[in-house]
Amino acid sequence: MATEPDPALKPVASLEDPAAAPKRETSPRRSVSLRKGSMADVAVAAGKDALKADGTKRPLIEGVGLDRPFFYDKNRAFWLLQSLGWTGYLLMRFLTGVVNGFEPGIFFLHCLILTATGYSLTLLLASAYRRLITMQAAITAVVSLALVVASAAVFSFVETWSVSTLVNPDFTPGGAQFLGASILVFALLAAWSALYYGINYYLLLEEQIDQRRALEGAASAAQLAMLRYQLNPHFLFNTLNSISTLVLLKQTGRANAMLSRLSSFLRYTLVNEPTAQVPLVKEIETLKLYLEIEKMRFEDRLKPHFRIDADTVNAHLPSLLLQPLIENAIKYAVTPSEDGAHIWITAQREGQAVRIEVADSGPGDGVASATKSTGVGLANIQERLANAYGAAHSFRTRKNEKGGFSVILEIPYRTEDL
Repeated sequence: MATEPDPALKPVASLEDPAAAPKRETSPRRSVSLRKGSMADVAVAAGKDALKADGTKRPLIEGVGLDRPFFYDKNRAFWLLQSLGWTGYLLMRFLTGVVNGFEPGIFFLHCLILTATGYSLTLLLASAYRRLITMQAAITAVVSLALVVASAAVFSFVETWSVSTLVNPDFTPGGAQFLGASILVFALLAAWSALYYGINYYLLLEEQIDQRRALEGAASAAQLAMLRYQLNPHFLFNTLNSISTLVLLKQTGRANAMLSRLSSFLRYTLVNEPTAQVPLVKEIETLKLYLEIEKMRFEDRLKPHFRIDADTVNAHLPSLLLQPLIENAIKYAVTPSEDGAHIWITAQREGQAVRIEVADSGPGDGVASATKSTGVGLANIQERLANAYGAAHSFRTRKNEKGGFSVILEIPYRTEDL
């Protein structure tokens, strides 16, 4: 904290120094000239990233959909897995039969019939499962089991018929052979059903998680907006009360000047989103607007000083975060004293954090306000910090060496291009 007061409301050099503002780095654009008829040039052109509609480069994998999750298109993923799975079944059955000495042509036709049967049955099962998956778990399990048993019986009937007709005309299927085939097919269809339900329950869970995150984000944004909107009526009441007093005292010039400054301040609060974060330099400019309004009330009794390090001016923080701290200092330090009080606003970089302190030279009564907050001042700040940063922030109050009250904030150092 500064030991020597700066002139009231004097602009800080670091805030207005053009060298402090971030500069965008630019790189020269490269152009490539390709000659027609060159196969090497064609290969290079094919390997280049395609251009999007806005002229920016697009990775080649976007053209074939490899940049998205596999289940981004649920319908496409189902048909792909269904086709690959039953194609694998066809190849495995065919190779097994060839190894066991069956005539390849006839046995391939047999395998093709079985694959088509299984493919068709699982499509019917999928159609039924789409309705069953939304029902109670007991109903889903019982009906699904019955459908698998019925499908296995149909599949086994087709398999035994195909074997006795195509593969081995001398084969006469009996109960044991039919039962054995049914058990194997039941295991196959049960595994298919388990995979279908597993994938779809996973996708439903992912969807519910995304919805919950969206709702939590909306709730957090709504809470932040509510906390920001609390400040405007509170501040507006105090300012209008001062303007009313000036009007009653027939000091219309000062009342008009205060109305003009109030208009500028409220215009800023309306332009900025209630949940937005702004650079510290913009927050300081807003504080100066607010202090100009309060200077109309307290004149020389209000002595503000700014000490803002140059490497903190681009640090982002919730808009109007510091205004209640200044208001608290005015209420408990400036108002009770005939001589007024000094208020220091300091900001400095500490590693990956920004330390902001609002201190006053008052009697220290502001310490009591930390535990007796009306919900608009210090408590509001703490809630906004918790919503914006979670556990990655610090909020402390103390009695400073001037005998006054200090509020110290530490927030993560985050910047964006201005």
